[in-house]
Amino acid sequence: MSDELKQDAVQTNEDNKVLSKHDLHRAAVRWAFMACNAFNYETQEAPGLTWALAPALRKIYPNDDDYEKAIANHLKYFNTTTAMANVVMGATTAMEEKEGTKSIGAVQSLKTSLMGPLAGIGDTLIWVLWPTIMGSISGYMAVKGNPLGAMIWFLCNLAFFFVKIKLTDVGYFSGTKLITSLGDRISIFTESASIMGLTVVGALIASVVRIQSPISFRFGAVSMALQSGILDKIMPSLLSVLLTWLVYKLIGSKRWTMNRIILFLIAISMIGAFFGILK
Repeated sequence: MSDELKQDAVQTNEDNKVLSKHDLHRAAVRWAFMACNAFNYETQEAPGLTWALAPALRKIYPNDDDYEKAIANHLKYFNTTTAMANVVMGATTAMEEKEGTKSIGAVQSLKTSLMGPLAGIGDTLIWVLWPTIMGSISGYMAVKGNPLGAMIWFLCNLAFFFVKIKLTDVGYFSGTKLITSLGDRISIFTESASIMGLTVVGALIASVVRIQSPISFRFGAVSMALQSGILDKIMPSLLSVLLTWLVYKLIGSKRWTMNRIILFLIAISMIGAFFGILK
């Protein structure tokens, strides 16, 4: 967060400051452990968010009637990437701390307007790229018998926990201003991370997905192996790429679940090995 944004936010909230950093971080920790645990199809993440914010709202609204209005407002529909919700939490608490019940309508409008764009950013970076890149690297090291794979994954998630706590501060001090001022740079970063993620996944396909054919053709005294003589000449790891493409297509099909795809791969592997087609 830039110094300019932080100074603006401090000036905005300093007159009616009720919450401390401890209150914000407490809300962030409560959200980290609740998040989707209270998920329902009517209000989705709203119950978890309300539970996380309840102690902070109690400090902002010492009057019971105002507190109940704020609680009822936060129980309305809310859904975004859980980590990015920390930004919304920080921004809404800053608004309610400054304006009290006058901001209830604006708070709901802010949540509605932010949860979509933040979900777009969060789903790309956190749900897709983060586990794809770090999970793949850690998983590959673990497959090779390197215990650092598990340790790296654990440490990455531990560090990410503190990042989510920090995002609450970012939302509190800058709110929507951060999203608008950094919008272009976030898009560039998202695109760069997507390219890096695809590069990592492409490299892992060739090294982790192992499928070869032991079939060989004999023409008189001449013998030619299908794998080394033909397929590898066309493109190394061609079968691995084709298998990955097939699984990708099956995942996109509504008739195939992940369990069904796994059973299908096991069956193909066993049948292929039994008849000497695959190894």
